[in-house]
Amino acid sequence: MKGAAMVFAGFIAGIFKAFGRFLTRRYTLVFVPHSEKKVYNLHVTVLSIFCFLLVVCGIFGAFFWYGISNTDTRYAMTSRDGRLRDTQASLDQLRDETALLFREARNFENVLSDVLSALGLSDRTTIPQNTAGDLSTFLGIRETPEGMLREVDDMRRLSAYLSQAVEPIREIGVLLDSQSAMLTEIPSIWPVRGGGGIITMYFGQNINPFSGQYYIHKGIDIATYRSGDPVVATADGQVVTAEYAHDFGFYVIIRHKHGYYTRYAHLQRYVVSVGHRIQQGEVLGYIGNTGISTGPHLHYEVHIGSDVVDPYRYITIRSSMIRGR
Repeated sequence: MKGAAMVFAGFIAGIFKAFGRFLTRRYTLVFVPHSEKKVYNLHVTVLSIFCFLLVVCGIFGAFFWYGISNTDTRYAMTSRDGRLRDTQASLDQLRDETALLFREARNFENVLSDVLSALGLSDRTTIPQNTAGDLSTFLGIRETPEGMLREVDDMRRLSAYLSQAVEPIREIGVLLDSQSAMLTEIPSIWPVRGGGGIITMYFGQNINPFSGQYYIHKGIDIATYRSGDPVVATADGQVVTAEYAHDFGFYVIIRHKHGYYTRYAHLQRYVVSVGHRIQQGEVLGYIGNTGISTGPHLHYEVHIGSDVVDPYRYITIRSSMIRGR
């Protein structure tokens, strides 16, 4: 066994010696010029040739690897430049839309301030100057200490402003709801359904069409020039009179809250009875030509207690309130 190992070791050593002799084998390269000048001899070994070839392959491999890497880098840079241009275009569009939003926000601020002033509500929507300023500064150019985009900072201020505007708008809604409820309790709508008819005689001093003398007309006459058009209650209330009289013909009187009464006369017929609880806009009868009348029309009166007032002032109360705001 020991002898076999020594034989194997001697065999391996022989191989290494043979390989070493091969690497150290010398060759002579002779360079002979065409002229009669000196001949150059270059002595090389197999090992030096191998090292030279290894260096040359390494150099060519490095150039090949660099070319491939440079191509990939140029492709990546081209793709990145394209994405950057797209991002810049999107950012420019965002800035344009943001500027438009800020202009509309300024209009909103002005309108909201006017509405709050008209309704007697305090304007608490101005953002403190030391934190964000008001909307009038939204288009100013400035740098933020954090280096963030100016539009992002402005969006934050706009969000703060709108959050503070919620409560005043809610108060406006409550106020309008209360006013709407009040307007159903006073005679504030046109007494002919659908807004039909025109006023043929106003409240106050007029010429009596029968006697030709001046007299005080205690209501307004609304004519549609035909019988049968629906007449509606101008406010919530309770029917206290529904009967026929020589002068008024068929007529209805409704008692409302706050001391108001309304009369609807010269009806073709009425469809309510005494004690009926009626809602604003509900039909109570139809235009006719009963009683002392010159043609189909509605004679409409408004009373406050025992005083007779001009009904037209109440018919136009809704539009007047809208214009006044």
